[in-house]
Amino acid sequence: MTSLNESLFERARQRIPAGVNSPVRAFGAVGGTPPFLERASGAYLWDADGKRYVDYVGSWGPMVLGHTHPAVVEAVQAAAARALSFGAPTEAEVELAEAICRLVSSVEMVRLVSSGTEATMTAIRLARGHTGRSLIVKFEGCYHGHADSLLVKAGSGALTFGNPSSAGVPAETAAHTLVLDYNDAAQVEKLFGEKGEQVACVIVEPVAGNMNLVLPGPGFLEALRSNCSRHGAVLIFDEVMTGFRVALGGAQARYGIRPDLTTLGKVIGGGMPVGAVGGRREILQKIAPLGPVYQAGTLSGNPVAVAAGLATLKLVDVPGFQEKISSVTENLIQGLKTEAKKAGVIFSAQSIGSMFGLYFRAAPPTSFVEVMQCDKDRFNKFFHAMLERGVYLAPSAYEAGFVSAAHGPAEVDATLAAARESFRAL
Repeated sequence: MTSLNESLFERARQRIPAGVNSPVRAFGAVGGTPPFLERASGAYLWDADGKRYVDYVGSWGPMVLGHTHPAVVEAVQAAAARALSFGAPTEAEVELAEAICRLVSSVEMVRLVSSGTEATMTAIRLARGHTGRSLIVKFEGCYHGHADSLLVKAGSGALTFGNPSSAGVPAETAAHTLVLDYNDAAQVEKLFGEKGEQVACVIVEPVAGNMNLVLPGPGFLEALRSNCSRHGAVLIFDEVMTGFRVALGGAQARYGIRPDLTTLGKVIGGGMPVGAVGGRREILQKIAPLGPVYQAGTLSGNPVAVAAGLATLKLVDVPGFQEKISSVTENLIQGLKTEAKKAGVIFSAQSIGSMFGLYFRAAPPTSFVEVMQCDKDRFNKFFHAMLERGVYLAPSAYEAGFVSAAHGPAEVDATLAAARESFRAL
């Protein structure tokens, strides 16, 4: 008998490319049919067939409070009753900007946009406009949205210009992007020694979450800061994922590094589409209409989305919030490692704040190359075994996981029970 999920997927593929509106949702990396989700509450999701899952995707990070938190829903309903959109200034936009500047110490001014991609695209344009330079530096395995200049993979050797990683990206665009190895401070030093005066900016996920979870090694972020400062380049921290997840003030607060620009998203929208670029006042004042760097957005600062973000940040900014959610995440990770060891499965895991990574290799990876050494086939089997047992993990071996404030001992216990059976089935 065909399930409702299967029939919906078949319908979707007739009118939507691959049946999805964002690639990873298609389950192409793991195979099978994606569940079509109907509702969510707290730490749980329900699909079209009525099956319930413990959720560790959290809409890819925004749902730090859990799904449909009453305070957020109330704020959204109240805002929607007033207006769905103005396309004009509102007091709530000012309040959200003030909250971001208060919580993220490096941010003196902020421009709200509608997505993380828009935020990183704007940050790079600002950096180029501020410095008058063209070259940008990114790191293999870090994802900063789908702007052309960022859809670039490493070239044939260190310090070579990158190659387009997507059709439709001109080679001429990729030629302005240099791709280095994440966590390789020596490469950074060498690059700046050779091309430092041409570099407009370095953009990095201070904690990588788009090649699974990879933590910055000792001295790596410090090397980025010192070289950018020495050569007049702009350091951009992409905290779309890590903002308010790894610490209240983001990864920059946790590691004590002050970037020039910060991009935010996910949590600041509470599940609604919101992004932001913020940072040093002298750079932000170069954005239109104050300065020559053009950026605009019809729905930027949308009142309903801003209401969701404000309600979320108010609850995140409560003493003990980060400690509690981090503790639950650490308990989950330790339990998974224990279950894998009992089953004799080569497995490792780690967490930071409420983000975690699962790896089918002996130790957590420190680079893109090491991530690629993980046993992808074994992950895919584990993913489907967990999904069958009611645990919803990211459908890719190369994505971080997320815990919410709604997860507690009951959810962790249920997850570990499912993992015990799943590891044994490998």
